[in-house]
Amino acid sequence: MNGIARFLLSGLAVLLTSYLLPGVHVEHYGYALLVAAVLAIANAIVKPILIILTIPITIFTLGLFLLVINAFIIMLVDYFVPGFRVDGFWWALAFSLILSVFNSMFTDLSKDKER
Repeated sequence: MNGIARFLLSGLAVLLTSYLLPGVHVEHYGYALLVAAVLAIANAIVKPILIILTIPITIFTLGLFLLVINAFIIMLVDYFVPGFRVDGFWWALAFSLILSVFNSMFTDLSKDKER
């Protein structure tokens, strides 16, 4: 049950982030849930491969290149989900940063209720 609640909160985080950023567009909550699901799959499969392939540049930039990888993952999700649109790289970068803040806030709130 905890996984379903986290999934629904992740979709809510996607929807709230799209409302905050004018360069990110989600048609409705169903597409936000689809974005959350595809993003989770991409983070589980594609992101580790990209991290391994870009270890030298990640070390050289002291880890800041991981932000570029996050933006690339968001743009990849934009390509696969029809009701989700990101206007460019910088919007994808801002979306990934704000989405991670919302997800961490929702995780903290759900942990307080479990205790």
